[in-house]
Amino acid sequence: MYKLALHRLNRMQAVGCAWLLAGGKRGLEKESLRITRDGSLATTPHPLAWGSALTHPYITTDYSEALSELITPAFSRSAEVAEFLQQTHQFIYQELSPDELLWSASMPCAIKDDQSVPIAFFGYSNIGRMKHVYRIGLDYRYGRRMQAIAGVHFNYSLPAEFWPAFQGLEKDPGRLRDFTDRSYFALIRNFRRLGWLIPLLFGCSPIVGTSFLSGRTARFKPFDAESHYLPHATSLRMSDIGYKNKNQAALQVSYDNLDNYVVSLAKAISTPYPEYEVIGLYDGEQRIQLSSNVLQLENEFYSYIRPKRAINSGEKPSTALRERGVEYVEMRALDISTFSPTGVAIEDMHFLEVFLLLCLLAESAPIKAEELWAIEYNELTIALRGREPGLRLIEGERRIAVTEWAGEIFSAMDPICEILDRDAPDKPYRAALARQRQALADPSLLPSARVMQALRSSHQTFYEFTLARSREYAAGFRKNPLDAVLADQFKSIAEESLASQREIEASDNLSFEDFLARYFAERTLS
Repeated sequence: MYKLALHRLNRMQAVGCAWLLAGGKRGLEKESLRITRDGSLATTPHPLAWGSALTHPYITTDYSEALSELITPAFSRSAEVAEFLQQTHQFIYQELSPDELLWSASMPCAIKDDQSVPIAFFGYSNIGRMKHVYRIGLDYRYGRRMQAIAGVHFNYSLPAEFWPAFQGLEKDPGRLRDFTDRSYFALIRNFRRLGWLIPLLFGCSPIVGTSFLSGRTARFKPFDAESHYLPHATSLRMSDIGYKNKNQAALQVSYDNLDNYVVSLAKAISTPYPEYEVIGLYDGEQRIQLSSNVLQLENEFYSYIRPKRAINSGEKPSTALRERGVEYVEMRALDISTFSPTGVAIEDMHFLEVFLLLCLLAESAPIKAEELWAIEYNELTIALRGREPGLRLIEGERRIAVTEWAGEIFSAMDPICEILDRDAPDKPYRAALARQRQALADPSLLPSARVMQALRSSHQTFYEFTLARSREYAAGFRKNPLDAVLADQFKSIAEESLASQREIEASDNLSFEDFLARYFAERTLS
C-alpha cells in the first residue's frame, strides 16, 4: 500500500503540484471536565459568561454540563490552531470562578456515582431539548461515567485546489465531487487499518480512578488505594472500558463509499434494538430516549474517524454528506495530553497531518469482514497492551511486530514530510516524525509510559498527579489573561450566542413531539 503512495507523490512532484499537499485546513475539538479546586466534578451550570452551549461556535459542552468542549476554526497552519486554543483557554479562565478549573486528563476525576454527572442542558428550544434527551438516552444505554471521558478530535481537509489536480493525475473522468468523496473514504479506510498507531504514540491514559471502574477491577492491577492500571496500556479511553463500546460491537457501518456509509447509518437509526426497547421512550411523562433503535442519532456511532460536512440547523449529518459531499475528516483517537496546558501540542498536529496524507495516498481496498475483525483486534490490543515488549498485531495474513509495522509507516511518511517542510527552515514535520521514531525505539518516552513514571517518581495517586497539573495550568492561564481587544471579541461572541439561543427558543412553532417526528421523517436516502 505504501508503494502506491510513493508513486503518487513522485508524479505530483514531476508535474509540480505536490505543494498543494501543504495547503490543508486543520482544527481541534478539545473536551475537558470542569472540576472544583479539590478535584471533584463541578456541579454548577455551564458558565453564562462563556455564552450559550447551544449556539456558541467555539465554546460548548459535550455530554455533561461539566464536560466543556472548545472548538477551533479551521486554519491553514497548526500554529494558528494552537494559538486560538490557547486564547480560548485564557478567555474561559478569565470568566471562570476561581474555585473551578479544567481537569488535565482524559479519564475522569473521582466520580461518586453516575447520578453525580450532570447531563448537559441546552435550553428550552426543540433542538436544545433534543440534545438533552439524546444524552439522557446515552445514560440509560451506556452510563454517565463513560460519557465523562474527555478527548481531542483533529479535523482535517485537503485544499479545494488539490482535488482537480489529483483527479487529473489519477485520470479519473467522473465528477470532481464523486472523486473527492471516494478519496476521503479511501483515507478513512486506511486510517482504520493504521489508526492503532495513534493511541500507541499519543495515548495518555494507562491508569484510571478505581471509582470509574465501579467494581470491574478483575483484570486491572491496583496502583494505589484510589486507582488501577494495566502495565502496558496506552489508552484506556480507547479500550472496552471507554469508547470501544461492546454495545456497538455488532454494528456494521460500511466505509466502502459515501452511499453505503449513509445507508448503513440510516439502517442503524431505524432498526429496533431489544435492550433499548425494554428501556422505553418515557419514564412517566419524561422522555428518556429519542428512539429505541440501535442508534438514536448518527453521533452515537463511536469510531476512530468520521467523514464530516458542516450541517445546517436541524439537519442530519448524513443528509449534509449525501447532498453536499465530504468536507473534512474528524479523527477522534487522541487522548488529552496531560503534559500540555491546552491538551495537545503543535508537533502532534504536524505528525497527524502527515499520517492522514499517507492514508489518503496509499492503496485502499474495501474492508472485508475478516480484515475488520483484525482492525478491531489491533485497536483494542494497542489500547490495552500497546507497550508490551514483542507485541504483534495482525496485518493481512501475517503477525507483525508493532515496532516493525510502525517503522514501515514512518518510512512511508518521510517523503511527505520533505514536501511539507519545503519552505520551513526548522523542518517541523521531519522533527515531529523524528520524535515519534525516538519514542518507538525507547517506549519509556511514550506519553502513557511517562504518566506512569511521573506517578511513581512523585509518589502521587492518579488523582493527585492530575489535579496538581490542572492547578498548575489553571494558574498559568490566569496569570496570562487575554489582551483587552481579544477579550472583548470573545465576550461579544458569547453575548451573540445567548441572543441567538433566545431567538431560536422564541421562534419554535412546533411541539417537541412534532419536531422529533419531522426530524426523523427526513429521508436519509434519495
